[in-house]
Amino acid sequence: MSIIKFCALGGLGENGKNMSLLEVDDKIFILDCGIKFPSFDLYGIDAVIPDFSYVLENKERVQGIFLSHGHEDHIGALPELLKEINVSVFGSRFTMALAELALIDAGMPVENYRLYRVTDDKVLTFGNVRVGFFALSHSVPETYGITIMTPDGALVYAPDFSFTHNTDRRYQTSYRKIVEMAKDGVLALFSESNGVSNINRVTNDYILTHHVSDILQSSKRVIFSMFSDDLQRIQKIINISVEKNRRIAIIGKKAQKTVNIALKNEYLNIPPERLVNLKYITEDNKNDDEDLVVIVTGNRHEPYYNLQRMSTGQDRLIEITNRDHVVIISEPRVGTERLAQKAIGLLFRLDAKVTIIPKDILQSSHANSEDLKLLYSLLKPKYIVPINGEYRHQRLQHDIAIEAGYRKENVILLNNGEILSFVNGERVAAAGKVPVGDVLVDGSFVGDINEIVLKDRELLSQEGIILVAVVLDVRKKQIVSGPRIILKGFMAGATAEEVEKKAEKVARDIIDIYFLKKYIDWNDLKASLRDSIGKEVFQLTKKNPIIIPSVIDVESDK
Repeated sequence: MSIIKFCALGGLGENGKNMSLLEVDDKIFILDCGIKFPSFDLYGIDAVIPDFSYVLENKERVQGIFLSHGHEDHIGALPELLKEINVSVFGSRFTMALAELALIDAGMPVENYRLYRVTDDKVLTFGNVRVGFFALSHSVPETYGITIMTPDGALVYAPDFSFTHNTDRRYQTSYRKIVEMAKDGVLALFSESNGVSNINRVTNDYILTHHVSDILQSSKRVIFSMFSDDLQRIQKIINISVEKNRRIAIIGKKAQKTVNIALKNEYLNIPPERLVNLKYITEDNKNDDEDLVVIVTGNRHEPYYNLQRMSTGQDRLIEITNRDHVVIISEPRVGTERLAQKAIGLLFRLDAKVTIIPKDILQSSHANSEDLKLLYSLLKPKYIVPINGEYRHQRLQHDIAIEAGYRKENVILLNNGEILSFVNGERVAAAGKVPVGDVLVDGSFVGDINEIVLKDRELLSQEGIILVAVVLDVRKKQIVSGPRIILKGFMAGATAEEVEKKAEKVARDIIDIYFLKKYIDWNDLKASLRDSIGKEVFQLTKKNPIIIPSVIDVESDK
C-alpha cells in the first residue's frame, strides 16, 4: 500500500502555467512544466512560470518530467527547470522535438540533457510504480495522457483533449488504452476543465472548410491569420489550398522553427511544388501573385503583430492592399485584445476584404461536458479532480461529475499548492501547503522582477517621467549648469512649459537651502528634490510622474 500526494504548482484557477506533482511514497513525478502568458498589466514581462522551490528542495526524489504535449502552457518553463535540476524528460516524438527547440532557444546544449521520446505503448518502471501513456486528440499531434500506476490503483492525468473523430492517426484517441487502464482500477482522474463551458460544440471543421473553399474560389491573394500551435487546422487550410491549385507561403519568424520541425517530420505536409519561399519586396517583386495563399502564424500576439506590420508597409515580405482577402482564424488571447483590434482596424482602413471566422464554427480541441462524461464512464475513477482552467471552469466540471452520478465528497476542487492525499486508496486530510506563486521572466532575468519594479513600469506607462539634471560646484556654492527639466511621456504644450518652469524654480530653491549647510547629504538632497517637485507637479496636473534627479558635483564628481 502507498502514500500518494498530488498538488499543482500552476494551472488551477488560471489559464496556463500548467505543472503538477504526483508523489508516490518517496518518489516525485512531475507532470508538465508550462508558462503563462502575461496579462496586459505586467509591463515588459515575457512570461510567467511556476515557483520551483518545492521541487528543488526535494530534487533527489524526482523521478522525471513527463510531458503531455507541445503547447507552451505545458512545456514552456522546461528550460528554466532543467537549469536547476537535470532529470530525465519523457514525451512523444513531436513534443520532444519542440522541447529540444525550447532548449536551443535558451542557449542550452541539447546533448547535456536526458530527453527521451516515447510511444503510447511504452511503460516505464520506477520501483513499484509504472508510468504509461495513452494517445489523446488535441490540436497538436501526438498528445498524450499520462497514467501513474500504483499498488492502490491508477492515477490518470488527462490535461488537454477532446473526443472528436479524426482520420489522422497522430491526432486520434486510443480508446483501447483507456479501456485497458480501467480494468485494473482508477483511483483518481485529473481531467482538464478548459472546455466545459462549450455548449453545442462543433465536432468537425466542415463549416470552416466550406467557407475557406468559397473564399479561395472567389478571391485573389488570400492571407490567413492562425496560431502556430494549431497544426491540425493549418494542415486543413493547406489541403484546401492545394485542392484549389494555390501556392502556399508560411510567415512567422518565431513560429517558422516550429513549422520547419513539423514539415521535416511530416506533421505538416505541403507538396514541394506548392511551397513558396518568399523573397523581399522590391520594385520588380511584390509577392502579390493571385494564386498565392499566405499563412501568417505565431504564438499569442504574433499573428496580429505581423498583420499590423503588413498593413503599415513595415513588413519586407507582404504588403496588404485593397485587393487582398484576409481571413482571421486566430481569436485574440488574453492580453492581446488591444493589438488584435488595432490590426483589424488597419485592415479595414486599407479597404481589404476581411473575414473573421467566429469561434462557434471552429472545432474545439478541449473537452466539453459530454467528452468528460464519456471519459468518466470509460475509466470509472473513484475520485475526480478538475484541473487546468479558471476556478469557474473547475467548478463547472465539479457539477458535471455530480450530474454524472459521483458523490460530492469524491469530486475534489483544489487551488494551486493545496495537497490532496491518499493512504491505502482512501482520501485523507493533508496538512500544510506547497509554496506556489508567479515567477516573472523578463528577457534573461528570471525571478528578479518584483511588485516594486512592476509598479514603476506602470507609473512610467501611465504618468511619465521627469528628469532633473543639475551640475553644482559645492566648494563655491554655485549652480554650474541647470537645473534642466526633461519631460518624457508626461505631456506637451503650454502645460508642459509651466511644469518645467515651476520644477526648475523648486529645484533652485531646494539647492539654495542645501548650500547653506556645512555638508551636503547627496541622498537627502535628491530625496528633497523628488518630494518637492513631485508635490508641485501634482498640484499643477494631478499627475504623479516618476521624478529622477541627476546631481553632479564638478569638484568631487559625486
